[in-house]
Amino acid sequence: MSDSNSQRKMTEQELVSYFFDAVNYGHIYNVYQPKMNHVTGRMIGAEALMRMKHPLYGLQMPSDFIPVFEKNDMVFSADLAVCENVCKFLRKCIDEGIPVVPVSVNMSRYDVYNHDYVEQVECIRKEYDIPVEYIHIEITETSAIGGMELMTDVIDKFHELGYKVEMDDFGSGYSSLNVLKDLDVDVIKLDMNFLSGDIGGRGGAIISSIVQMTKWLNTPVVAEGVETNEQADYMKSIGCNYIQGYLYSKPIEEAEFKEKLKKLDHEPVVTENELMHSIKSGRFWDPQSVETLLFNYMAGPAAIFTFKDKKIEFVRVNEKYIREIGMNLTAKEMLGLDLLDSLDEFNSKKLIDALNKAIITEEEVTCEVWRTVCSKICGEEKVLIRSELRMIGRAGDQYLFYAMVRNITAERRRFEALADSEKKFRMASENNNTYAWEYEISTKKMRPCLRCMRDLGVPAVVENYPQPVFDSGLFPMDYYDMYMDWHRQLAQGVEHLETVIPLTAERIPFRVMYTTEFDENGRPLKAYGSATLIVKDEEQK
Repeated sequence: MSDSNSQRKMTEQELVSYFFDAVNYGHIYNVYQPKMNHVTGRMIGAEALMRMKHPLYGLQMPSDFIPVFEKNDMVFSADLAVCENVCKFLRKCIDEGIPVVPVSVNMSRYDVYNHDYVEQVECIRKEYDIPVEYIHIEITETSAIGGMELMTDVIDKFHELGYKVEMDDFGSGYSSLNVLKDLDVDVIKLDMNFLSGDIGGRGGAIISSIVQMTKWLNTPVVAEGVETNEQADYMKSIGCNYIQGYLYSKPIEEAEFKEKLKKLDHEPVVTENELMHSIKSGRFWDPQSVETLLFNYMAGPAAIFTFKDKKIEFVRVNEKYIREIGMNLTAKEMLGLDLLDSLDEFNSKKLIDALNKAIITEEEVTCEVWRTVCSKICGEEKVLIRSELRMIGRAGDQYLFYAMVRNITAERRRFEALADSEKKFRMASENNNTYAWEYEISTKKMRPCLRCMRDLGVPAVVENYPQPVFDSGLFPMDYYDMYMDWHRQLAQGVEHLETVIPLTAERIPFRVMYTTEFDENGRPLKAYGSATLIVKDEEQK
């Protein structure tokens, strides 16, 4: 290909007339732009780009000649020429022992309209005996819009043959999310025009959301058009390590690219998402899935959240979760919270330790933490939340968790109040001739105080209470029926019982009392009993 001092833009008629000579004489040729891992500095692949140089009129801009080729149904032949150039180049490298990387070729919507593009690409690849993993197909987002069914069929055919398909210029069209939802692509190339202004602005927030979303889709992202270290470092900070752009290399001709292949270390592109087999996290995004039905209607209070770098972000909460936490918070307010912001240092460490344990064991882990919950309506309050935590997904160093929760604040405060009262009571009982015990209603187990064990010889745990105290003679048999009826009443939920009973063989009168503790559902849980010696003055009354 000879150089020319004169360079001018060719007319459409000139381009059309010259096209087949350009293909046949190699005036349509390839340049290559490497794709890099910004963390490791290794090459992960490259993109083959079409260029055209006329012997007299010099280099023509792709934006000038490609639309002409598309308009005149010539781009199909041009794209196949690019594909064949790639295969020739890879074949030479392989034969010379030069390690190669996957090279992507661009596919236009015009390639698949009334053309057998898939079959032709496969035929060229086989002719040069190139392993299929070294040829990637790039489609543009805009090429899919308006021809989704056709593009889906083409992608399926490529996948059946073993090719990887990349979506180029993602974010440049008007229906990005719909395209991402409907097309089963293997790699997404993100249009960096979002970051043309302030990196920390709205564009940065959108890109960060897209990167996180694609991780859960198990789809690696390549940031395309990266020109500065600031852009590359920002992409790395949000979890996108793969970049393509002038920061590392402009599109270069074959000889220079060949030298880069010799010098640079290579590495494969890896998909980061490793979902657990028991629950597919992606199905929680499907409103019709069984997982979503269970989550919203049949599960108890539940939340789904992500955990990364000591940061927790809620993804979904159901209505039962909102009611359980209380404080009149809305779902929107809940989703805007970082759970760790509501915890002190001790409880934060406790929760993080539990999450890490769940990650390591891949089993359910229970954790109780005190949270400070704030709302505009109710102000601020501490609540104790018991969570059953299970990891349901992993994307790199980010983890997806499912949590079943229960607000046990009232239960714990009742218990602490009773424990405090019991402690004070036991201390007082040492000085006022009082014996105390705890009776577990469901199991009929009695646990006596120290004085009971020391003075009366009662064991540390009395099974099938109260039968043993009558068998031992501590309680007189003439009170047997009454005392047994008391315990039936306690099981039925009576709050308080009290009477005078003569105890021990000496039939010394004691005032015997019971107070019942209930669980959060109002069911009787325990009864706290006491027997206080009646002094003579009280007995005369």
